[in-house]
Amino acid sequence: MRTIRIHVDQPLVTGGELDLPAQAGEHLARVLRLGEGAPVVLFNGDGGDYAAILVHVGKRVVRARIEGMQAVSNESPLALTLAQGVARGEKMDLIVQKATELGVARIVPLLTERSEVRLDPARAEKRLMHWRAVAASACEQSGRARLPQILPAQPLDGWLAELPRGGALRLALLPEGSRSLRSLVFAPAGGLLVVGPEGGLGERDVGSLHAAGFSGLALGPRILRTETAGLAALAALQAVHGDMG
Repeated sequence: MRTIRIHVDQPLVTGGELDLPAQAGEHLARVLRLGEGAPVVLFNGDGGDYAAILVHVGKRVVRARIEGMQAVSNESPLALTLAQGVARGEKMDLIVQKATELGVARIVPLLTERSEVRLDPARAEKRLMHWRAVAASACEQSGRARLPQILPAQPLDGWLAELPRGGALRLALLPEGSRSLRSLVFAPAGGLLVVGPEGGLGERDVGSLHAAGFSGLALGPRILRTETAGLAALAALQAVHGDMG
């Protein structure tokens, strides 16, 4: 039987009991039809998996008791930040989900020169909460015990202005990029990878990135869609410099 992992956004303590999130509880009770005594694994992003058993399965409340904790060490040694031009609709969900599975440490949704998505403050907050839920679900599936940090959507120039000096290697996916995957050298701070939205990065974007010390990275002779490009680059970087392959 596969391990059932559930993200819980609260402190977890061995010996303690807690009510599971409503959606997770409903899935366990109604879809999986688990009863009292069934084992589950809880995690809250602190780096541990908490073995638990269900002690109450009701129509409205499913409660679990934590039996013990085990540290999980499956985070990539290559700390990568994906700064992704916000894509339309489900494309952005796919990017967040798969980037999480590929071990990304941080995701920054960017509003760029050619962005087709416009977010007012209320909608931006709603999308941020949704993307964080997508990442948590991807951690449940992939076995990660630490959630990637997902920052609020922000303009490219504003994000660049706030970047600390030095540290992470600065890369942008550009068709004319001159850097190759195997030529890269990462410091312990890891890397920043910028990917444009559906229309790509505009000239003003590229100028701002170069001024901020970003180098162009090329993946190959084909032009990839935004929902493919960043994920392909993350997988390749993890294979060459991280823990895949």
